[in-house]
Amino acid sequence: MRKEIYITDYNCVTPLGFDVDSNWNSLLAGESGVALHKIIENQDAFYASGINSEKLNEEFGKIFKNNTQNFTRLEKMLLLSMKPLAEKHTITEDTALILSTTKGNISLLKNQTELPEGVYLSKLAQKIADFFGFKTQPIVVSNACVSGVMAIAVAKNMIQAGKYKDAFVIAGDEISEFVISGFNSFQAIGSEPCKPYDKNRNGINIGEAAAAVYITSSDSDEERTSQNKKTGFKVLGDSAINDANHISGPSRTGDGLYGSIRNAMMEAKVSAEQIDFISAHGTATLYNDEMESIAFSRMELQNVPLNSMKGYYGHCLGASGLLESIISMESALQNTLIPSKNFEEMGVSQPLNIIKENQTATVRYILKTASGFGGCNAAIVLEKC
Repeated sequence: MRKEIYITDYNCVTPLGFDVDSNWNSLLAGESGVALHKIIENQDAFYASGINSEKLNEEFGKIFKNNTQNFTRLEKMLLLSMKPLAEKHTITEDTALILSTTKGNISLLKNQTELPEGVYLSKLAQKIADFFGFKTQPIVVSNACVSGVMAIAVAKNMIQAGKYKDAFVIAGDEISEFVISGFNSFQAIGSEPCKPYDKNRNGINIGEAAAAVYITSSDSDEERTSQNKKTGFKVLGDSAINDANHISGPSRTGDGLYGSIRNAMMEAKVSAEQIDFISAHGTATLYNDEMESIAFSRMELQNVPLNSMKGYYGHCLGASGLLESIISMESALQNTLIPSKNFEEMGVSQPLNIIKENQTATVRYILKTASGFGGCNAAIVLEKC
């Protein structure tokens, strides 16, 4: 009998707020973090979803009053997202720390002739682990934009395999000149707030965020029943498939995403008719959104309510999958589905049931998907307990 795996706690730090409640209230009100930001000195401002640095430093100083260490902006985001969870759940010699990030402290490279130590993802993970007193070596999941979803899957599978009893999964990425320049080089950045799945979409908005979840097996977490946790979601199934289509272009057939969804649902023993809600990737690029519509249609999921959170948060790279999973779980707890912001007219070839306004819904089974550069795709199925 395989252990049942639960997400029992979560938190996030985003442009919409520094905890889940403030984020949820902003989403209900239809607020977005996307705005014009001057990121590269000699270039025009870009639409992006950025955290106010002054507010971030103020919050960090308030929460970590006695801190004497130097932390980067990204590290502050990660520590703020993690702290409420670390205070409630005991870290033992059987507790894992899994960090999901795409670029980590890439901003440290600016004006440097040598690689600073902090730019290595392993060093970033170890710095967070040391701060909170983890006794195990941290694990880094860095697989483009599916990293956040895959990190949940890694925690699930390692706990089921008996490697750990529980895990903290943290994820974070920040807006940087490096990332903006990269996406801009192949003209993927939108000239306006992004419109996932819309006929008039013209590209992504980069975002930044940090997120954290606590994951445990049913037989190792007495806290889950004794502390009246507000969350309780089983991680029923997961899968990640690389279709190796192109270094940056999504598969035109949706094979990798289709296979990931199929495998995750098979492991979860859940049919298309049982899925209540899809938290999709939805980058608002021409080929990604089209590919997703094909994959969902092939899985006969075209009638399931679906949204993309990119219109609120932008694309937060390695943080996006974890952040969007958290918002999905909060949606299920609140019995409310959030609309896919800025969507007006269908712009993909296959039908999708895209959410257009706040709506009441009973959500038991959630499908969360992600796709990224290099042909990577991932899916997880969550069940509200």
